[in-house]
Amino acid sequence: MWADPEAEPQVFQLLQTSLFANVSSAEVSGAAFLGDVPIFALDPANWSINFHWPWARQATAEGDAEKIKSHYKLLLRNMVRYVHEMAQQAQMDYPLVVQIRAGCVLHPNRTSWGFMDVGEGGRDLTAFKMGWQRWEPLQPSQLAQLVSKSLSSKKAITGFLEHLLFISCQSFILTLCRYGRTDLDRQEPPVATVFARTPKPDQLQLVCHVTGFYPRPISVAWLRDGQEVPPGPELNTSAILPNASLTQERERETAG
Repeated sequence: MWADPEAEPQVFQLLQTSLFANVSSAEVSGAAFLGDVPIFALDPANWSINFHWPWARQATAEGDAEKIKSHYKLLLRNMVRYVHEMAQQAQMDYPLVVQIRAGCVLHPNRTSWGFMDVGEGGRDLTAFKMGWQRWEPLQPSQLAQLVSKSLSSKKAITGFLEHLLFISCQSFILTLCRYGRTDLDRQEPPVATVFARTPKPDQLQLVCHVTGFYPRPISVAWLRDGQEVPPGPELNTSAILPNASLTQERERETAG
């Protein structure tokens, strides 16, 4: 999983949720991930950063990441103030829930692209368009138009985001991969367990539970008389789910 020419694209993303109960309050929580690997979490009580790995803390102490870390509380306060201002202009009712997803994708050839999406109340609201340095509404509402126009007019913010999502984010991925190579580049073999269920008296259901594997990509197949069972209504495959041990698990069922 380490970023080298043979690796798959690396995705770093920050997920932030803010609850505005009234005009004078804000509860902000967040978490950052490199792929499926948690990097740090934001404590909503005091906005402190809790790192999941010692190497994640080391990586954040370098370059642009260190500068951003030293000013992130100011950025959060400005975000809170801006949301309250927009809520007042749009005459919105509290409580409000604002979600932000920001980050970048780094490909093996070192090309990258950044993204930042904002949602309100569980619905997509606006997105930052890299290269154009502007925000575009993601819904045909007055609020989406107002916020997109307001954010696009703030040239200092759009310039900062362009640098953050295109340059700083790419550099941070490479630094994380360098410091965390032992954990990120490891391989854990899967452990498969097969058992039977009887959902109906006349039906036998076989379940294959595969767990403990890393990295994430895996293929699970059933064989019948030495041949792979093709996709169909009798097959049911679960999504790949993360474990607390930083491994993955998947389940596949077949009805007989």
